[in-house]
Amino acid sequence: MKKNLFFIIISLFSIASFSQGSASPYSFYGIGSLNFNGTTENRAMGRLSILTDSIHMNFRNPASFTGNDLKAFNNEGRLVKFTVSVGNSDINFKTNSTSAKSSTTNFDYLGLSLPMGKFGVGFGLMPHSSVGYKLESLDDADLIKYKYYGKGGLNKVLLGFAYQFSESFALGINLDYNFGNIQNNGIEFLYDDNLDPLDYHSREANRSDLSGFNYNMGLTFKPMLSDLIQLHSAITYSPDYELNSENYRTFSSIVINSNSGEEFPINEINVDLESLGLKETSLSMPSKTSIGIGIGKLRKWFIGSEYTFVNTSVFKSDLINIDNTSYEDGSTLSFGGYFIPDYSSFKSVLNRVVYRSGIYFEKTGLIINDQSIKEFGMTFGVGIPVGNMFSNLNLALEVGKRGTTDANLVEEKFANLKMSLSLNDRWFIKRKYN
Repeated sequence: MKKNLFFIIISLFSIASFSQGSASPYSFYGIGSLNFNGTTENRAMGRLSILTDSIHMNFRNPASFTGNDLKAFNNEGRLVKFTVSVGNSDINFKTNSTSAKSSTTNFDYLGLSLPMGKFGVGFGLMPHSSVGYKLESLDDADLIKYKYYGKGGLNKVLLGFAYQFSESFALGINLDYNFGNIQNNGIEFLYDDNLDPLDYHSREANRSDLSGFNYNMGLTFKPMLSDLIQLHSAITYSPDYELNSENYRTFSSIVINSNSGEEFPINEINVDLESLGLKETSLSMPSKTSIGIGIGKLRKWFIGSEYTFVNTSVFKSDLINIDNTSYEDGSTLSFGGYFIPDYSSFKSVLNRVVYRSGIYFEKTGLIINDQSIKEFGMTFGVGIPVGNMFSNLNLALEVGKRGTTDANLVEEKFANLKMSLSLNDRWFIKRKYN
């Protein structure tokens, strides 16, 4: 099992290659569309991340990496946790005048958690943000005047450490390294007096290579209220930080193949951003605070809520400023839980399935044309037992809406399907005989 876990990690590290994927026009703004950065189990409960246990990872709260669960195995071993996830997103776009559809499939995350007595160590790899948009602007004659498109995004590698002070209280910290690049391109289409397109058009291409560190602290407090009823509470905090950006900009005259849409630059000029003081810039990233509370019966049910505040109003980019766009503080309110019919059933696997559901309301912090961009989602999911060591296959369906058609904006109705595998193996088993 240990060799298999190592092989899976190396394979996914290579195959996924930190791929991002987005088709949302809102990924045009900031560093792109922010990914949830939680597990499939979290997502299935309305993006609730206060619940921690001994068989699932929780990237959003580093206190979950503690591994002091010896009692479950007669003080003879602990569970090493490994998880990996992929997902698919289908989006219907709607404006006041048109509609469109898109579908993307992406790598979501992988993680590994190692217990070491009262200490725990966690590792994670995931896309942090995604850029992928194609926008067109028409003139009075309904001819394409401008075309904008972009790709890329940020990736996150995290290393977490946690310590369990008692059976009910744990603290942890994640150290995150963010890296990636964002490419934004704009084409101005030119026409003659007869409104026929000219052979050459103008293109501006911008690329920013981003990198930077940040950290996230978390605590959990889970006292038993009775033999089976447990209170769950959690707090996480990530301070504001800066991303370093190395920037490139070119202007080109291009020819566009009318059949394939491929662009061929004829004359290309590299802009001297050094002389403009824009070669190396920084992005001011916001702090984030979350607090949540819930209650549950061991191996039977759980219900909880969580509030997350993001200081998005401090976001700032020295390189690109977009008209009619600003930022306000964002927030998310989540409600969710799970239910297990019969955890110890030997008659039916369905009785041991974990049924999850939730709902969330989000204010993204993005303001366009004086419209605050908001998101709403309902989530459903199951955790299906596999193998004989508490491993499970998790599925989550998230349906919701983002944006509005007011002020010439875009409304998105999305359906996100996520699938993850949570594998657990018993390591560090004490010897019984010498």
